[in-house]
Amino acid sequence: MTTLGSDDTKRVLRALAKAYPDADCALNYETPEQLLVATILSAQCTDERVNLVTRDLFAKYPTPFELAKVPLKTLEKAIQSTGFFRNKAKNIRACCRDLVEHFDGRVPQDLDQLVEFAGVGRKTANVVLGTAFGIPSGVVVDTHVGRLSRRLGLTGESDPVKVERDLMHQIPRRQWVTFAHRLIHHGRRVCKARKPDCDACCLSKWCPRIGV
Repeated sequence: MTTLGSDDTKRVLRALAKAYPDADCALNYETPEQLLVATILSAQCTDERVNLVTRDLFAKYPTPFELAKVPLKTLEKAIQSTGFFRNKAKNIRACCRDLVEHFDGRVPQDLDQLVEFAGVGRKTANVVLGTAFGIPSGVVVDTHVGRLSRRLGLTGESDPVKVERDLMHQIPRRQWVTFAHRLIHHGRRVCKARKPDCDACCLSKWCPRIGV
């Protein structure tokens, strides 16, 4: 169930575009393969911490070919500060081995193929396809996108898959990628979880402030 009308939704999209015209993924990467690894690492971890870890990780192991061969204990130690490092290390190595064995070390540009990799769900797949390839396979629903979408009345759901479904019905497909980036930036800078700065918010004219 949504409470924001279609006209106000369009106004929200225009306001976000004006406020954050250059919003992009906060993770540092040079290739789609590096972005895939960084996004796996970002689960339950800040982008800032991931960028610190991947700076050294990608310097030593820049491609899936190197990461697929790293001893598991070595990889665990390299990514330990991102949390859940044992599971992440196992998934990253398995993912990279699949990339090497079946895709010549390149990320496939297909959602159904991506979600078959270890540690890759819809959110991660959407991040990689949208950010690295400009393919709007869906709307990335992270903590910020989910929280702000509920606050704005774009969805009443808490499950990320259902939130994404609601957003895909309301947001034009050509804006799926940029909308998520912009809402994430807005959630970090203005519409914070505990103390949203409504007076400084570019969306305050249309926001129903659900839960505030």
